[in-house]
Amino acid sequence: MQGLFLEGLFLQASLIFALGAQNIFVLESGLKKQHPLPVSFVCFFCDLLLIMLGVAGAGTLFSAFSQLKIIIGVIGVFFLVRYGLCKIFQKTETLDEEKEDLLERTLKRSVILAVTFSILNPHAYLDAFILIGGYSTKYELLADRFLVGFGAACFSLIWFLFLSSASSYMKPLFSNAKSLRIITTTSGIVLLFLSFQLGQDVYGWIMDGPHSEILVKAVPFPQSPGLIYTAILY
Repeated sequence: MQGLFLEGLFLQASLIFALGAQNIFVLESGLKKQHPLPVSFVCFFCDLLLIMLGVAGAGTLFSAFSQLKIIIGVIGVFFLVRYGLCKIFQKTETLDEEKEDLLERTLKRSVILAVTFSILNPHAYLDAFILIGGYSTKYELLADRFLVGFGAACFSLIWFLFLSSASSYMKPLFSNAKSLRIITTTSGIVLLFLSFQLGQDVYGWIMDGPHSEILVKAVPFPQSPGLIYTAILY
């Protein structure tokens, strides 16, 4: 039982380290002290939901209806572009200048953004449904697959808490308007770059059409994660 949990833990560890919009948002929430703990747990619960759906077999539905991936991708591109531009052109305020009541009002907004960054990311579905869900099918018992999925979700929580807490050591950077401007602008540029990459993926999915499903269905899921990584080309 412990081995299954650790399998999921290490599998997610190999997927989550990549620089993505969700990781950037969690890191920024910690840096600016904008409700980092609620943001971390919301992102964790979103990952937990997607992963559990994946190990329960939702990947089959996701593969059968490739239009879902395209729709989520298009929405994700527009969201990343809008949020990235807002980061670049927003008014710069240091932590010392921010009002406490403003931070209180942004709790709801922070939660909504955390859900948005977690859900409007088609690569999250590919990770949860195809990679983790597909890998878990090597086990016949549903309870074993859920244990693998829970291990994967737990690493998400560990990672998000690490990002939000470790970022507190960079707080002095956000007390200086110039350094804050550089960090905020850089964050916006990275988000725009990610939106461009996602846009390329979505374009590829649209051009592939029905053939994109073949790549997913051709993956021999009861294999090692390494084979799964090399088999899915999107």
